[in-house]
Amino acid sequence: MDPISERLRARHPQRIDLSLGRMRALCAALGDPQDRLPPVIHVAGTNGKGSTVAFLRAIAEAAGLKVHVYTSPHLVRFNERIRLAGRLIEDEPLNAILDRIEAVSGEATVFESTTAAAFVAMSETPADLAIIEVGLGGVLDATNVIARPLLSVITPVDLDHAEFLGTSLRGIAVEKAGILKPGARGLIARQAPEAMDAIEAAATAVGAPLTVMGVDFDAWAERGGLAYQDQSRFLDLPAPALAGPHQIANAGLAVAVALELDLPEPAIAEGLKSVSWPARMQRLKAGPYADTAQAADAELWLDGGHNPHAARALAEALLERQAKAPRPLALIIGMLGNKDAGGFFEALRGTGAAVFTVPFDGACAEPAALAAVAQGHGLGATPSASVRTALDQALRLGAGRVVICGSLYLAGEVLAADRATWPD
Repeated sequence: MDPISERLRARHPQRIDLSLGRMRALCAALGDPQDRLPPVIHVAGTNGKGSTVAFLRAIAEAAGLKVHVYTSPHLVRFNERIRLAGRLIEDEPLNAILDRIEAVSGEATVFESTTAAAFVAMSETPADLAIIEVGLGGVLDATNVIARPLLSVITPVDLDHAEFLGTSLRGIAVEKAGILKPGARGLIARQAPEAMDAIEAAATAVGAPLTVMGVDFDAWAERGGLAYQDQSRFLDLPAPALAGPHQIANAGLAVAVALELDLPEPAIAEGLKSVSWPARMQRLKAGPYADTAQAADAELWLDGGHNPHAARALAEALLERQAKAPRPLALIIGMLGNKDAGGFFEALRGTGAAVFTVPFDGACAEPAALAAVAQGHGLGATPSASVRTALDQALRLGAGRVVICGSLYLAGEVLAADRATWPD
């Protein structure tokens, strides 16, 4: 664990307790930094939040804007969560801000304190735009003390974090739609009907106009690129640099936001080409695991998706790649114990992959139990002691394409194995 994370865990409650009371009190004690941010784009959703944020950042920076970004969780270093005018926050100013927070934080949780630190840092560093990703839900998420966003964005809504958000898609959509604010336009990804109904009702209740994918604009893959169309224009754009068919929709949503900001088409095109977002169908070409795979003439990929919706996107991406360049496929999977492993494996059963289940630091599912779930969903699965062991097993069996997936925490451990692969 990196020193900043250790500091936060030692000095703040680690529980998830969705409430805005402590966060409002903490912000008030700090002079309400959330009210002194550059124009804010607030992003909620179940899947695709991070990728959409990455596209938006890349496009805005290609347009010459200085951009703050707040995301979670981090993969290797805590500093990844807070980007100030294009650069990750450094340890010295971050520790100084945490000193100020700890002097007034009371019972604020780790995430609340982290969010407050981001708001303080962003309010004290000049920039043109702040892109803020919701941590969990929306209504009671710590980021939702932002009262006047410039735009609100909701990526696809699906089932996840059932212990906090419940198992009703409509109910989860209500939580996500809590970021919609009076007069601030909401840009909405394509949704299941019950989720869209809930979002529209929430928008009407607060007076937030909506721009909806599939109604007001759309995006699709065409001739090796991305086609975008709305009510007034058609754009022929480069394919997004992030792999997988699902990234077409994430990129299309980001393009709609960029056009709402009046960013020029050349910057949109450049941002789609230059975007980087680790552990989202990322091809690993450096580091000890990648070296091992390459020595066996195998590809190695890394993906942090951890719920059934993300697994469906992963399966679609793999099937597309397998259709173009077939190779024996293996999946190395580790998951948190509270995730829907059955739904995850069910989404992957059509890939025909050999599965190896692994542990990682934290509250992960036991590999043997995880393998049993995979077997129950028609996948051949073998528990392994580590990623290294699983990779060696997969390569010995002739795998030519190996994907490490199931958790961002697992992805972070893989990236941490070689500094050259660290996000920057």
